[in-house]
Amino acid sequence: MISTNRADIQVGAEVDIVLKKDQRSGTLTSGVVKDILTKSPSHPHGIKVRLEDGQVGRVKHINES
Repeated sequence: MISTNRADIQVGAEVDIVLKKDQRSGTLTSGVVKDILTKSPSHPHGIKVRLEDGQVGRVKHINES
């Protein structure tokens, strides 16, 4: 599920993000959401989150369980 809406992302959700350093290549990093950093209800490039391992990036895909 691709989402640019903050309401679609919950803490504890498994997501794929693009890190700042990977924006050109589009390499995805998987992890579990620890914090949602974007305050606005939506963002055209994806909602920025912090994963449990400390990495920060924009959500490109929410992994459905």
